[in-house]
Amino acid sequence: MANILIVDDDPAVQITIRLLLERAGHRVTIAGDGHQGLALFEAGQFDLLFLDIFMPGMDGLETMRRIRMLQPAMPIIVISGRSITPDAYAEPDFLKMATKLGAVASLQKPFRPDALLSAVNGCLRAREPEGSDVSSGNR
Repeated sequence: MANILIVDDDPAVQITIRLLLERAGHRVTIAGDGHQGLALFEAGQFDLLFLDIFMPGMDGLETMRRIRMLQPAMPIIVISGRSITPDAYAEPDFLKMATKLGAVASLQKPFRPDALLSAVNGCLRAREPEGSDVSSGNR
């Protein structure tokens, strides 16, 4: 069981991810924007972070930059579904950009539940030290 922070401004996305993760046995904390996410991150102990790229106030890339300064090894999964320009061919690939800036994985909204859980499991497996068993709570 992991302690996971979700930072996303869309309540429907928050609920969807929370339900999927809680059903898989994880503890979940929700933040509605980058400022709140950063405050919760600084106050808590998290194993994994979901971070929406496009949010009002502090966007996901800035939030990720600040979290990387605090905990460089924190696994981050970036999520995005919004286009910022009307011409999709002219839009930069923000998910790819975020992975180059330090996100471990990315998911395009809408995502399939199995893709989300696979990304979470991959991040948690990569984070566990040799010989430990995350599923039993040993670290």
